[in-house]
Order: sequence, then C-alpha cells, then structure tokens
Amino acid sequence: MKTIGLIGGMSWESTQSYYQLLNQGVKNKLGGLHSAKIVLVSLDFAEIAVLQQQQDWPQMAEILIKAAKQVEAAGADYLLICTNTMHKLAEQVQDAVAIPLLHIADAVGENLIQHNFKKVALLGTQFTMEQDFYKQRLADKFAIEVLIPDAQGRETVHRVIYDELCKGIISPQSKAEYLTIIDNLTQQGAEAIILGCTEIALLVQQADTSIPLLDSTALHCAMALENSLN
Repeated sequence: MKTIGLIGGMSWESTQSYYQLLNQGVKNKLGGLHSAKIVLVSLDFAEIAVLQQQQDWPQMAEILIKAAKQVEAAGADYLLICTNTMHKLAEQVQDAVAIPLLHIADAVGENLIQHNFKKVALLGTQFTMEQDFYKQRLADKFAIEVLIPDAQGRETVHRVIYDELCKGIISPQSKAEYLTIIDNLTQQGAEAIILGCTEIALLVQQADTSIPLLDSTALHCAMALENSLN
C-alpha cells in the first residue's frame, strides 16, 4: 500500500470527508483492520480565504508549496490538494516536488468520459466557475463542454460555500436554492452536474435530484485509492 499525501484544511469540513472516504475505501478493499496510510498537512483556511479575496495567488502558491514539501518529506508517495479552487496552483505545486500530484479535474474528467457525458455544468467557488484553470482542463484534456450558472447563481453558490458550508452550516433554504440552480442548468442541456467544490456534497446529494451529480471529493479519493492499492 502506498502512502497518500494530503494538503487539507481548506476547509477542514471537506478534509474530514477525504479522510473518511480514503479509510473506508481501504477497509472495503482489504478488509480486517486495514486503514489508509496518510500524511496530512492541514492549513488554516482563514489565512487562505483572505488571500483569495485579495487575489494574492503568488502568496498562496508559497503556502501550498511549503505544505507539499512537508508532505513529501514525511514519506508520501503522491499528493492530493483537498480543494478544487486551489488547483489553480497545481502546476506550481507539482513543479516544486518530485512526487506526482493527482489533479482533481482529471478524476472528474475520467469519470465523465466513462459515462459518455459531453456537456456538463460546474458548481464551485466563483474562482473555479469563472476562471479557466478547471473548465479549460476539462475542455482541452477530455473534450467536455462546461456550463456555469448565471451571475446571480454563481454569487449564491459561492456565498453558501464560504458563509455556510465551510463553517459546517447545512441550510434547507440553501439546498433549495442549489437545486433551483441545478434545474436551470439541466434545462440548458447539462447532462450531469460537477460538484466542483469539496464542500458541496455536504449539502446536495444524488437523492435530491434526478440529474447525475459528480462528487469531486469522492472521485478524487477513488483516484487516490486506485494509485495506493494497485
């Protein structure tokens, strides 16, 4: 079994989902008392969130690179950044370490290809929805057309992530707002919805809607498990 390296804490609510899914996956595969070998460096999300608001991506790159080097030095065989948004800095982080970085958009893209989805919608932070680092990777590497909500929808999705989900607040009203946005995207031709923020799966589950939901956290963990156990 290989050792999985995690940069977490962005937020810790979603990082605990990573920890749980990885350990459940190892237990299901190997049985007995087996659990995942994990090295975790957990950051203070309050510091990151301020830098995000300031658009200070170089400073955030320094923080993530330092964390990645700590994960590598602790013996991890490969690395996961436990957040969609911070994959904007994936290339800089990968260039700073020798171990492979498993990109969350690749985990999503491979699943889209397996299910023959060609046109999907992306929910996430405004950084993830509006900037190209995630959408363009899906388009260039997997030939996927990506829709995003309108300006008001993007503001709602972003606000709920930072003001509620990252604080562990699960609101029925916010769930209803998300489902309305999902319905609108479905009417625009989306064949599936990417939950492109690791906290969104805490609010919206597949039982809430008929359109396929792709949980980026679960898919990222599945990719990690495949690398760890095979």
